[in-house]
Amino acid sequence: MRIFLSLIILFLSFSVIAENTPGAEGENPFILIARIHIKEGKTEAYLNIANEVDEAVEASEPGMLLHTFDADPSDPLAYTWTEVYANSKAFLDHNANPPVGEYVTKHAVLGDGFSIEIYGNVSQDVIDAINALEIPLKHFKTSRVGYIREEYFK
Repeated sequence: MRIFLSLIILFLSFSVIAENTPGAEGENPFILIARIHIKEGKTEAYLNIANEVDEAVEASEPGMLLHTFDADPSDPLAYTWTEVYANSKAFLDHNANPPVGEYVTKHAVLGDGFSIEIYGNVSQDVIDAINALEIPLKHFKTSRVGYIREEYFK
């Protein structure tokens, strides 16, 4: 009987953890890191397309809370898009935004590397959208540890 009760308590504990994991359904903010590598001699042209898409995203995507293009300190041809999304829908809007599609097309000409890391919980639709792009993805899911100051994301 003790073993049975212990198993029930353990099962209920895991259920509570799953329910209390921030953003289990993709309604939470999350971070996306897109690591890109530019072909030799194409840096200035790449910075121009990055600036174009950055301005378009700022003007058209209220769910994109932060969007920066950061230079790698050890590789002059490596850059990182750091993006903070309000929720999974904000990413899906970003993915469907025509200037973003144009940027990806131009990246194929000017760049020779692209990978994505996601930090936080997202909807399955986000994972499916990235997988459809055939871009390498590493997803760091939120554990039961951590919090979100939701008042800043409403």
